[in-house]
Amino acid sequence: MPHHPIPPDDTRGTWAHDPAVGDAPDFPARRIKLTPASSIDPEPVIWAWEPEPGAGRIPAGALTLAAGREGTGKSSFGIWLAARLSRGQLPGTFHHQPRTVFYAAVEDSWSRTLVPRLIAAGADLERVYRVDVDDVLRGETMLSLPLDTGPLEHAVAEHHVAALIIDPLMSTLGQHTDAHRTQDVRRALEPVVRMAERTTALTLGIAHFNKTTGTDASQLISGSGAFKDLARAILAFAHDRETGEQVMTQTKNSLGKLDLPSLSYRIEGHDVPAAGGTANVGRLAFTGITTRSVEDTLTATADPEEAGERAEAVDWLLGYLTDHGGEAPRGEVMKAAKALSFSEATIKRAKTKARVVHTERKGFGGGSLWIHPDSAQSAHSQLSQLTSQSPEPTELTEESVSRLDRPASPNVTTGPGRCTACGGPMTAVEPGQTTHPGCTQDAP
Repeated sequence: MPHHPIPPDDTRGTWAHDPAVGDAPDFPARRIKLTPASSIDPEPVIWAWEPEPGAGRIPAGALTLAAGREGTGKSSFGIWLAARLSRGQLPGTFHHQPRTVFYAAVEDSWSRTLVPRLIAAGADLERVYRVDVDDVLRGETMLSLPLDTGPLEHAVAEHHVAALIIDPLMSTLGQHTDAHRTQDVRRALEPVVRMAERTTALTLGIAHFNKTTGTDASQLISGSGAFKDLARAILAFAHDRETGEQVMTQTKNSLGKLDLPSLSYRIEGHDVPAAGGTANVGRLAFTGITTRSVEDTLTATADPEEAGERAEAVDWLLGYLTDHGGEAPRGEVMKAAKALSFSEATIKRAKTKARVVHTERKGFGGGSLWIHPDSAQSAHSQLSQLTSQSPEPTELTEESVSRLDRPASPNVTTGPGRCTACGGPMTAVEPGQTTHPGCTQDAP
């Protein structure tokens, strides 16, 4: 079939009608616009926040959501982000390039809350701008989307803005927009998404979780599903009741990797000098990578019966490890737990709650070895003394465990290796001698 190119100036479309002249067509209100893909140049993703090469978290020129329940620190994250962009300290395309940030805050006081928080976070206040709207009839009012998107885009381009932060995003939707109707939300936010693409400014919207339960953080965002659909990245924030940590997890990353590790953080109190006194505000500080995720925190239940079962499982697990010399193979732990009607999921949560350490065994038997936290702490301390290094390794290894002093047991042999009774790893007692205190079998 021959190919017939479509002329780019094809103006066939839908015609609007002027009621004053009946059904006579007046002017074309909408028409189909066709652009051949060959005329569109491919472009790489530009990352506004890329902590490590190939591990981008927030794209420039796109909408990102920071979502969580109240009090989890998502607004503090917005302040953290603004401060680092204003100083050129955010790893990514703006690194070493201090840039302007627009901040539209609907609920918090600038003088009592936001400015003190910005100061505590180390922001360059000359580069962070409060965004409001001057209305001819109503005076100063808050930003309204999509009504103010045009003048907002002009200001973003004029000031070379790196980020527009809106807190909370839902509160800026126009008064005739139903935040729970997909088409309403799309009409309000699609112009904002296109504005971000044209200006390459990252747009961060602060969002709340609804009151429903579930383990999919993106599905818990209040309002229509269009919020999560339009966002190219979603960062979820939560307080982990199991460990006491604050956790941030990347739950959507359409332009990059989704298997990025969760980060732990804390909200620190900080005193800021203010006129007539001192303002004490919180500031966010990331503390490192965590194996827990926001999904894990959502899985945890507040049901009293299940909470009681977890507490019982913690007590049982610690007792079981103590009775077995401070350590036991994972398979044996699970087998014993099953005999007492503990589910595997309950024991896994109990392991986290009790801070039980695990290490992968090599050689004979293989598998994972679970170690009592007191034994692990002792192991770290003793290994530090043996190696003259800091006692802060993140995980015990079988090799390091085998070097540590343990109380003597009948199964004592010379040199390194495996227990002659059960085949388990031996533990150093003194130079040239090893023991296996957890062995319950008689040596041959």
